[in-house]
Amino acid sequence: MKTAFTELMGIKLPFVSPGMSYIATPELVAAVSNAGGLGILATGPLSPDATRSAIARIRELTDQPFGVGCTLMMPGAADNARAALEAHVPVINYSLGKGEWIAEAAHAYGGKVIATVVNEKHARSAEQSGADALLVTGHEAAAHGGEITSLVLIPALRAITRLPIIAAGGFASGQGLMAALALGADAIAMGTRIASTRESPVHADTKALICSKQAGDTLYSKNFDGLPCRVMDTPSARRATQRPLALPVAGWRAMGMAKKLGMSPLKVAIGGMLSNPWGLRQLAQFGAATEAIRGAIQDGDHNKGVQLIGQAQGLIYDTPSVAELFSRILAEAETSYDRLGKNLQI
Repeated sequence: MKTAFTELMGIKLPFVSPGMSYIATPELVAAVSNAGGLGILATGPLSPDATRSAIARIRELTDQPFGVGCTLMMPGAADNARAALEAHVPVINYSLGKGEWIAEAAHAYGGKVIATVVNEKHARSAEQSGADALLVTGHEAAAHGGEITSLVLIPALRAITRLPIIAAGGFASGQGLMAALALGADAIAMGTRIASTRESPVHADTKALICSKQAGDTLYSKNFDGLPCRVMDTPSARRATQRPLALPVAGWRAMGMAKKLGMSPLKVAIGGMLSNPWGLRQLAQFGAATEAIRGAIQDGDHNKGVQLIGQAQGLIYDTPSVAELFSRILAEAETSYDRLGKNLQI
């Protein structure tokens, strides 16, 4: 299936696996790229050296294009982006930050840049900053989807940009692929769906829980990690989203996170409380959220863990391989296309 996105990236299918922390490992990235899509490595939990090792591992597993994701608001993300650029990674996907310097460096060696956006303002800024494509994240998506649903957001952005659009948020089937293309997208990102494949490192108990949940079994709150975030509705998630961190608690947690990052704990805590209490609370919430996310994904712990999930979980009933999933989606898309041709009269 050829679209503007597949032609730009040199891939066979308009399917993207986004950089999901603890999920988008080298093995899953390679499986997606080998099946014809674009796999994107998650670098949020990685140091620059670990990022370099992960990139080398991906190259051992596939000779197809792949990407590296960097959430620029996260501590250490810029260093991971530089490591990816030094390795001449084919695609860099950045979010929650300004990416002009990434685009300039990637274009210098022939790389491509995808900017993650949630509204028209972000899309215009990303295009002006040199992005080659937009990953457009609707309200239905896991983690940090925006306030606008995919049904409205995709055509709104299609009207203002010529860049290829990857639709994210609510896509897990051939019907969704056809809908995204009709709305003006050139590809779909399927984080929740691909997280539930055989090659995904998500714990078997968590995969089973995803298959049992309905579309409405999610919570959307800024209290979990400091930004509006969608998670699976579980008792632990309800506790985690009940209220934001108090500033003294944020200071204590930020000290622990600063120590892990090699920063001065007292300087971060005291300086943050005096000069940037919002930033201090954000740092602390990111740190606390990271451990909760890891627990759900790696340990299958839903007493303390919290699973980032999109509303597409209501469309998931099994755990196929990535290649099987992609073949199924193409068959569903063809069936949907034929049905429209038979039933639609204009």
